[in-house]
Amino acid sequence: MDSCLQEEAAAKSRAGQAGSDALPTLRLPCLPPGLCRPASSHEHKLNFQKSKEMCLNYIQDAMLQKQWKRAVEFLTFYIEALEKDFSREYMGPSEIIWRIGSEILWHHSHNGMKEFNSFIEQMKTLAIKRYLKVCLEHVFHLLCNGLIDEAYQTLSLAESWRHGEQTSVQDKEMKLIEAYRGLLDYYSWAKQKHILLEHGQDGFEDLSVEQEMHSCFRKAAVNLKEIIKIPGVWDPFVKCYVDLLEFYGDHDEARQVLNEYAYNSKFPANPNAHVYLYQFLKRQGESKKSLISALKILHDSVPSHELMIDFNTMLQKSKKRKKHRLGLEVIFAALDYAGWKENVKAWSCLAKQLKQIVISEKHLDWIKQEWNSRRDWWPAFHFSRYLAKRNWQENESLSYEKALVAGILLGKDCKYFKYVSHQGCKAQVKRFRMLKKFVNKHNPVYLRISGLSDSSVPP
Repeated sequence: MDSCLQEEAAAKSRAGQAGSDALPTLRLPCLPPGLCRPASSHEHKLNFQKSKEMCLNYIQDAMLQKQWKRAVEFLTFYIEALEKDFSREYMGPSEIIWRIGSEILWHHSHNGMKEFNSFIEQMKTLAIKRYLKVCLEHVFHLLCNGLIDEAYQTLSLAESWRHGEQTSVQDKEMKLIEAYRGLLDYYSWAKQKHILLEHGQDGFEDLSVEQEMHSCFRKAAVNLKEIIKIPGVWDPFVKCYVDLLEFYGDHDEARQVLNEYAYNSKFPANPNAHVYLYQFLKRQGESKKSLISALKILHDSVPSHELMIDFNTMLQKSKKRKKHRLGLEVIFAALDYAGWKENVKAWSCLAKQLKQIVISEKHLDWIKQEWNSRRDWWPAFHFSRYLAKRNWQENESLSYEKALVAGILLGKDCKYFKYVSHQGCKAQVKRFRMLKKFVNKHNPVYLRISGLSDSSVPP
């Protein structure tokens, strides 16, 4: 393999001297001279292993730098070396070749799917033990290129494949093949449903569409139902199966599937399972108690989820004090994350609740408890002068809500509050004058939240 690399490198160098206007000469790194000398059988094996590892390192380096042509050259050397060494020790095509080859062709191929299909078909023939995995890889590439029918045909052929005794690994892979075929059956069903709903009841033509739709439903439902029985993360399959069940009015089965997916301890923890359950319960008009219960679990696992706005809103509408307390905790926790920094609705929810507490002067301890763990880092994270300038320039509503929160939590001398209120008053915007008046009036609340006496001078 080492001599192969050097010979190819020399050939490329000579070709480069002859001149090529299209591409610069490919410079291949030389392998250590020690690997080129005659060797014993044992030495050959050691040297071959070293050469193989070096070549794989070169391939990895080229791929990380997105030098796909260079990666192709090294992969070619790698495969040719394996073929030349075939007589000494059998080395079938490995998963490395399949994985690397697929990635390179995805980025480097000039002939699109034709070249990729050719490579994949070779891999299916050679990597017989990985046949089903290669088929799935093929299907994903076909789908990425919009070739739905070809993907379906590939899955159908894979379903009929058999080789030796069925192993547990092959059984799991076959379940995946069937599940993805079910997903494409669902896709066909959805297309037929769209046609039926768009054109309404229109005689024999719609009858044939409806028959085709039911046929797709039956095939999809069978395969989707099977895969989601196995503990795992099956989000797209669960969503499609529930959609089928809901369309045909089987709401009890849909509820059972979603409850099983969300609460069965055999399944891995999955926040999306609780999202799907919440969305289903909401569509069914379930009680606020059921909706809050579903979102509480989601909050515990993903406090930054976008549904936390809905959660906070429901909690604030409750008549129970502990729900209001939880709502404050929820919105504070969401704003701990960078993705929420400019969410006007979130800041509006927090500002509204803080304002209510300040006016009533009840439950100031709630604010203090939440603020104690954030006072060291929220000022720089949310309320710097730089952010005040940027927020004011880009989103007046955002700057208003944040200024109100900053004024309550950090007092009237907070840089963010001072800058925004000054700009708002300067622009003669009424709500900013009222904002400034409110914060100045309730500044003693800030002192109580901060644990300072009224005579203390805020930093």
